[in-house]
Amino acid sequence: MTVPPDRHYAVELRVSAERVSQVRRIVAAHLRHWSLELQVRPVCRALDELLTNVRRHVGDENTCVVELRWTGRHVTVSVADNSPRMPRLLEAGGGLSRVMALSDSWGTCRTTDGKVVWFTRYAQAPQSAGLLPYPPLPGVRESRRAPLTALAQALV
Repeated sequence: MTVPPDRHYAVELRVSAERVSQVRRIVAAHLRHWSLELQVRPVCRALDELLTNVRRHVGDENTCVVELRWTGRHVTVSVADNSPRMPRLLEAGGGLSRVMALSDSWGTCRTTDGKVVWFTRYAQAPQSAGLLPYPPLPGVRESRRAPLTALAQALV
């Protein structure tokens, strides 16, 4: 499936504390632009874990590539770096355990230059609620208010 250009974002960066927060804000802005507001917090938290792992285990001076895609059904975030050292899922929690808890699927794979760590979240396109209220459900009685003048006369 070909992803339309407005549903794909990629950036190459040197991982530092400042850049991590910048990329997190940029990814949040893309998700909001794609009307995926409910995905902002979990996606950004999981991305933060991946970038922190790159910083901690690969180093500040190395570059990585962050890629964000939305297919209309799933948001996929991947972080590629140039370290051949594969990440491990620790029993103590944190790191990839947190990514696993925040995503529907995740994984790693080796590349010729290092590795890629990715995760996905189910994110179907939101439907517009429209401006008019929905009609009552069948079998649900509609309550009607008495006109204000009739109510005022009843109180007199």
